[in-house]
Amino acid sequence: MEPKTVAFFTLGCKLNFAESSSIAKTLFAAGFIRVSPAQTADVCVINTCSVTDNADKKCRQAIHKIVKQNPSAYVIVTGCYAQLKPEEIVKIEGVDLVIGANDKFEIPSILLGSSEQEKIMVSDTKGKTPFFHACSSDDRTRHFLKIQDGCDYFCSYCTIPFARGRSRNGKIQDLVNSAKNVAQLGGKEIVLSGVNIGDFGKTTNESFFDLLKALDKVEGIERYRISSIEPNLLTDEIIDFVATSEKFMPHFHIPLQSGSDEVLRLMRRRYTTQFFAEKIEKIKTILPDSFIGIDVIVGMRGETEKLFEETYQFLRNLNFSQLHVFSYSERAGTKALEISHKVSPSDKKQRSKTLLDLSAQKTLEFYQQQQNKSAKVLWESTKRKHLMFGFTENYVKAVTLYDEKLVNTLQNVKLEAVDQTDINDLKMNVERR
Repeated sequence: MEPKTVAFFTLGCKLNFAESSSIAKTLFAAGFIRVSPAQTADVCVINTCSVTDNADKKCRQAIHKIVKQNPSAYVIVTGCYAQLKPEEIVKIEGVDLVIGANDKFEIPSILLGSSEQEKIMVSDTKGKTPFFHACSSDDRTRHFLKIQDGCDYFCSYCTIPFARGRSRNGKIQDLVNSAKNVAQLGGKEIVLSGVNIGDFGKTTNESFFDLLKALDKVEGIERYRISSIEPNLLTDEIIDFVATSEKFMPHFHIPLQSGSDEVLRLMRRRYTTQFFAEKIEKIKTILPDSFIGIDVIVGMRGETEKLFEETYQFLRNLNFSQLHVFSYSERAGTKALEISHKVSPSDKKQRSKTLLDLSAQKTLEFYQQQQNKSAKVLWESTKRKHLMFGFTENYVKAVTLYDEKLVNTLQNVKLEAVDQTDINDLKMNVERR
């Protein structure tokens, strides 16, 4: 029997990409042959997202397109959308198997087995769920290491706890070993990924801070970045550690969600705007050149024009580098649906544009502050026309003429003029040294 080909299609967060990568490694080790999404395959694995209604829509569109392009393939749909709406997906013509978010690591044994499967395999996420390790190695420079999964927070607008289950994590020693494997593969940078990574340690009686200290000692890894971390879990101890570590980069991604205390209360968030502002001030006091990305949701039920204005004014006076703006999406089973005031789609669109304009202004200001400074860039393999790109320690995107010998190397540079050709994708020209 000839080896089967398999194609992976991954939507959504970096955690999904890491998990797809780990599933793929198991299949390749068993004899499957990977083909690109542009090629036809014997097996198609679609790893989905369900963070918003729009994410669900994109997943449905992707499924229809993939089925059409691969009419003879065995099609598996997994991930958060599959977990939350399996009955909806199984009705799509051409879908052979729907597997829930916490069952996706059964895919290799299913494909390698000979027994018939039910069309839907979705486990309950309410009970204890094991932690499955994952690490994305699709990029030659940056690896995404899954350290935690699930969430216990149950914010009023969010379905992630229903899709991924309760908070759980890997053991520090196992994660250190994964980092060592990345180093052996030649990886220079690791992004610590998860659903609520600051909650790390609940299931192993360890702490996120202890994990950082252990990873800091791994030889061969030049850089770590901490992905999105809740403001109430980003302790001063962690900030101080990043400030003194040579490996943990001065780059923070912190979800705010709203700059109005009333909306934060409706969202069931665990901090106030004052707390958040003090956290940003702490970071900027000891790491003035740090990059700070912030998540914000506009159009939440209950967000009046006045409350949105509070968010805008709060952010206008905050020292950050970039906003990630999301429009509120109603999700079945969430407490937010009990709030009576609804925001119109047109108001959501306008509020989103207002914050995106503010973000572009703040990012440009941040880049301009970096001009004429020395930095170290990790060059990536992507080639666009005659150019290549990389990122500094504090996440400034650098550009230079493509040179294959530079890929996956760290190089000292001087940051020069800001390239404003695309205001939504700023870059800095550099003088290589």
